[in-house]
This record gives sequence, C-alpha cells and structure tokens, in this order.
Amino acid sequence: MTLWNGSFPFYAGTNACFPFNTTSAVIASVFLSALATSIIILPGIRGKGRLFWLLRVMMGLFIGAVVLTIQFTRDWESGWVTANTSYKSFSSAVVKADIGLHIGLAGVNVTLVGNPVNQVNETIDYNEHFAWSFDADYDHSYSEGLEKGLPSPILYVAEKFTTESPCNMHRQYRISGHYASITLWMALCTWLISILLFSMPILLYGGYMLLLTAALMLFSLLFFITARNTPKCPIQFGPAFLKTDYGGSFWLTLATGLLCLLLGLGVIILNSVRPQKLKLVFNLDEGKGEKAEGWDKPHLPDESSSSEQDVLMVPLNELCEVTTTQL
Repeated sequence: MTLWNGSFPFYAGTNACFPFNTTSAVIASVFLSALATSIIILPGIRGKGRLFWLLRVMMGLFIGAVVLTIQFTRDWESGWVTANTSYKSFSSAVVKADIGLHIGLAGVNVTLVGNPVNQVNETIDYNEHFAWSFDADYDHSYSEGLEKGLPSPILYVAEKFTTESPCNMHRQYRISGHYASITLWMALCTWLISILLFSMPILLYGGYMLLLTAALMLFSLLFFITARNTPKCPIQFGPAFLKTDYGGSFWLTLATGLLCLLLGLGVIILNSVRPQKLKLVFNLDEGKGEKAEGWDKPHLPDESSSSEQDVLMVPLNELCEVTTTQL
C-alpha cells in the first residue's frame, strides 16, 4: 500500500477550455448589432449616397471594433513547440504534447495539449492565463498554479516571466504592454472624435483625427516591439526550443493603423484637390456644403442700394429763401 493510494493529491482536474474569448465575443456582438441596424435603415437613404454611406459605416465600425478588441486579445506574440517532456512533478511519466506560449498586453497564456490528448489515463488539455495588469499580481498567479499542481511544462514556461526570474522578461513585457494599452485607449478616443466630426460634417478635421488614430496605433506597435527585440532566456524542452513570433493581433493592429493612415490622407487630399468629390462620398449636397462653409466666413453687412447712396447734395447758397407772412 502506497501513500495516498498511489495518487498525487495536489493535482486538480483539467480545467475546461472555453472555445472563445468572452470579452471579444461581447465586443463583436455589439458592433455587429450596430452594423445590422445600419443595414436595416439602409433602404431609407436615397440616391448614390447609399453605397458610400454603407462603406463609411462598415469602415468606422471595423476600426472601432479592432481598436477595442485588441486590448483584450492574448496573441500579440505566440509560438508552439512539440516535445516529449515530463508531465508532473514527482512523476516519471513522459508525454508527447504541443506546448504554446501566447503573450498579450495584460499577461501570458500557456497551453498544453497532448498529442494525442488522452495520455497517462488523463485528458491533457490545459490553457492557463497569468496576468500582469495593474490590478493583478503575476507572482501570486504563479504561486496559485504551484498550489493547484499544474503540469510541469506550464510552470516551467510561466516561471520565465516571474519577477524573480533572471530572464527579466516580466519587466520588459509588462512596461511595454502598459504603454501600448494606453496608446490604444487614446486611439479609441480619437476614433470617436473622428466619427463625430464626420457626422457634423467637418471633414478636414475628421481626416486629421484619423491620422492621429493611425499614429497612436503605430506607436503602440513600437512600444511592443521594444520588448520583443530584447534578449530572452531560451525556453527549451529537451532538444526542442519554444520560439515565438508576432501574432495575429500584432498584424491586425498594423493593418488597421495603415488603413486609418490611408483614409485620413485620402480625406485631406480630396478636401484640397477635389472638394466636390469628397462631398459626394459623404453624401453632402450643395446646400449643406455651403452651410458648413458658412461657419468659416465672416458675415458682412449687405451693400447699400444705389438709391441710398445717391443723396441729393445742394449747395447752401442755392437754397431758396422762404418768407412767411403773418396772418
């Protein structure tokens, strides 16, 4: 008879993995609802401006959804490796598994998927998140993982990002992630301002706000790149190394930032070269355009009529003397 009947009591059951990120699902639902509402009211728009209006709505919702969603995604940097590794501490069991590392702005995700999934009489399918945001303590999350008895590969990868690790990757990624997150929140604000300016319509300044949105998104990428290009500790499982590269969120942010840059430049160039074409894109008739331009023109008094200017000037010596007789 062995201690604990041959089982290891510190290890809990496998955590169930939700099939998608709930935060991203909520954001996508909100923006898709707004798009569906816009499509419903589309038949009420007359003329050629219907297509341009739909394109503007789709572009605006897409940019806003991307800027908001990438704040919570966890694949700014990711990598996978397939290796034969020990499964748990105090055990000689060796499993073949796919180990993944996914780095976001607020923490890291470490995944462990067996190849095949069912090995050593267990289902090997783990996805653990370790946060380093302002209201989270990464070391505390790592300590909780130790207490729960997470598999050794997950703890080994997570240990590389602790504050006490000699790799010093925690400080680099945490600071760069915070600055990137702040610039993305600022980009969301400038995007909202651009939407308001285009709806007023003040097209030129709306284009400037789109350029500012693009600049902020590109700056967020630069902040993240500073951590990506710093020296790292190798993450090795036997002869196999876990190497990471830029993930989907990084490339999506880059593409959206370039899209904002092109749209902003297009609005500014059309406003200076072909203002009538720009008014056609934004479905502005001549009356609205003149009314909007009227804010920038000083209101001058109307010129006086010719009848008011033509005043009969008679010399004083030529005035007729008028005599009165007393009755």
